[in-house]
Amino acid sequence: MRRWTRVLGAALGVVFLLAWNMPSAIAADDEIWVLIDDREATLDIYRGDTRIERFEPISLGRGGTARVRQQGSNMTPTGEFHINRINRESKFNIFLGLDYPKLETAREAMRAGLMSPAEYADFQDAYYRNGSPPQDTVLGGYIGIHGLGASDPDIHRRFHWTEGCVAVTNPQIEELTRLVSIGTRVVIRGDDDAPIASLHDKPQLDSNTSTD
Repeated sequence: MRRWTRVLGAALGVVFLLAWNMPSAIAADDEIWVLIDDREATLDIYRGDTRIERFEPISLGRGGTARVRQQGSNMTPTGEFHINRINRESKFNIFLGLDYPKLETAREAMRAGLMSPAEYADFQDAYYRNGSPPQDTVLGGYIGIHGLGASDPDIHRRFHWTEGCVAVTNPQIEELTRLVSIGTRVVIRGDDDAPIASLHDKPQLDSNTSTD
């Protein structure tokens, strides 16, 4: 009986995660959501299909963007995420954490050889057990939207400087935090011009430090 309970629990977990991770093609009329565009260096806040705020320029990872990133690559992941934590005591003023890496990202990384089957199994187990993705795998973690804190505003205006997060100014992160909440959808759009194969050949760096 206990075995069937575990099987049923795992099946329900898969159904929940599929529903949670399924991209939404059309926003609900009153949904507050965020669109980050790497090519335009902009962060737009929408209510449904109506843009209500734009922040520009923003800064992303100095390594560029990619659908699947490696730990230490300084790349910003693209795709659809949700805010899953808010740290108001961050060294970057406020940190809005995202639920990266997604389960499908880990699956894609395993198929590409970036993650072993055993590593993927451990990732999947932790994902289901904790309800959030582990942050210390080969895919990296601690990705979010944050302010500048004491960082140089001039560098922020001129360069992409983060280790993979999305940075806005301190007043902007404060305004964004007033509009969003846990569960808010965040879409990061980029060219994804870095193929997975090229990531596979890059050495992994030790970069487990949280940017929260």
